[in-house]
Amino acid sequence: MFGLIGHLTSLQHAQSVAKELGYPEYADQGLDFWCSAPPQIVDNITVTSITGQTIEGRYVESCFLPEMLANRRIKAATRKILNAMAHAQKHGINITALGGFSSIIFENFNLQQNKQVRNIKLEFERFTTGNTHTAYIICRQVEQASKQLGIELSKATVAVCGATGDIGSAICRWLDSRTDVAELLLIARNQERLQELQAELGRGKIMGLEEALPQADIIVWVASMPKGVEIDPTVLKQPCLLIDGGYPKNLGTKVKHPGVHVLNGGIVEHSLDIDWRIMHIVNMDVPARQLFACFAESMLLEFEKLHTNFSWGRNQITVAKMEQIGEVSVKHGFSPLLV
Repeated sequence: MFGLIGHLTSLQHAQSVAKELGYPEYADQGLDFWCSAPPQIVDNITVTSITGQTIEGRYVESCFLPEMLANRRIKAATRKILNAMAHAQKHGINITALGGFSSIIFENFNLQQNKQVRNIKLEFERFTTGNTHTAYIICRQVEQASKQLGIELSKATVAVCGATGDIGSAICRWLDSRTDVAELLLIARNQERLQELQAELGRGKIMGLEEALPQADIIVWVASMPKGVEIDPTVLKQPCLLIDGGYPKNLGTKVKHPGVHVLNGGIVEHSLDIDWRIMHIVNMDVPARQLFACFAESMLLEFEKLHTNFSWGRNQITVAKMEQIGEVSVKHGFSPLLV
């Protein structure tokens, strides 16, 4: 059995979803309540591969909300993720994906030091961040969507915003070794890590955001959107492909301009309908078939009976592992969302 640990995008979103899912006691509660709310299994899932194989899964709502980080409730946020992991393990789930902020919180706050959650000793091999499949899907979106728009990679400049993150660095490795992209622009806050990435790749220009964006034919956004950062679409090239790999995805509403094509990055489409409710509440265009690539990674690992933390730790994703999960993704009927 596979599991998905997720969360909603805001307090308002959580209140509306709680009502829709049949938890009226959560629907009118404020942030204090959500800080203390326990994790819940709120959906049972059935997925069928194009091979004919069928698997079962569970969606675990962590009850984490981004407002917890904004309001400095770090202990509540970290407790949410650990409790959700323990809840998944207690229910016998073999491999569980940490979706959205779950994996980021786990890594940034070194939660691997917290193996004991009450009477449960966490077995980390039961969990995966899903970042390898996410990075693979975004790279395939770069390759396929650019072709749709008539952008030749051999002549294109690709800017990766968030280049030193787990997903961003993996994307850079893929673009460097698997494509003939003309130029890579590396954008991130940490200059030391940028220089290390540049040295590893043996290429790439380190740039600031304002300098890089007007030069890019393709922008891959896998960084968080800091408050106060605005993208002026009038300075972007036309055509320009902007792949929004962040969560929640909001560049489509922030960047609207003729010739600028915004694509939801890290989203896959399955060839067959998935029996679940959860994607109906996260605003997927085709909720029966579209989902986050990180969630799909746990499904793929369950299909293949690879019950292991396939994606784990920071900057450990190799091109070989991206190729491996990519082959399995195609085998079972998943494909990148395109323009």
